[in-house]
Amino acid sequence: MKFGKRLKQQVQETLPDWRDKFLSYKELKKLVRLISSAPPFSYGSVEYGKAEAEFVRLLNSEIDKFNTFFMEQEEDFIIRHEELKQRIQKVIDTWGPSGSQPSEAEYKEQMRKIRKNIVNFHGEMVLLENYSNINYTGLAKILKKYDKRTGGLLRLPFIQKVLEQPFFITDLVSKLVKQCEYMIDTVFPIEEEERAKEGREAITVAGEGIFRNTIAALMTMQEIRRGSSTYSHFSLPPLNLPDSDLIQSFQLNFPISIV
Repeated sequence: MKFGKRLKQQVQETLPDWRDKFLSYKELKKLVRLISSAPPFSYGSVEYGKAEAEFVRLLNSEIDKFNTFFMEQEEDFIIRHEELKQRIQKVIDTWGPSGSQPSEAEYKEQMRKIRKNIVNFHGEMVLLENYSNINYTGLAKILKKYDKRTGGLLRLPFIQKVLEQPFFITDLVSKLVKQCEYMIDTVFPIEEEERAKEGREAITVAGEGIFRNTIAALMTMQEIRRGSSTYSHFSLPPLNLPDSDLIQSFQLNFPISIV
């Protein structure tokens, strides 16, 4: 599948409030086509410099958009993560076996609600990682297209700049994802049969919601990172997903058109 169609599909698969935050790939591609089809001018000329400057201006505007959105989400995730930990501790202190008002029924009910919130929170963070991946990929592709069609040499220096941008650096979000996974496994241990049942129920209840979108994002990240027949310093590293069995099961039972 061509990248433009994949990006459009990802925009449709993500959360509604995020849909205008992705790369304006179609508009950038139109500009590349316009520049490359204009009367020829030599590399390094004044005309070429003006055309390239406009292209770079639009790219920088897109990067500013990515960074603003990504950092806002990252800050929100940090706050929500701390709030979830505080909620867990409050439930333990109030309704747990040694709490001020011990109640097994209330404890289980409150923990069930928190676990659902954590799963949804985890899903949103995976979507943000995918947001970073797909926008970086789009920038790399449009820059490659620009260099190829205009004879320019913009891709390498611009990508080196992109690699230092906040939206590309997902270490903190990845750390929070792992902490959520650890929290679910340690604070909410459940039997495998019950886990599988809960997963099926989540799929049924979520429909087009966060669970489905998260699986779609994971599948897209896998596809992007292994999709190229050649590897270069522009490529994203392979993605290692511990839940690949879940993805395969979801594909078999609830097909999603992603690739």
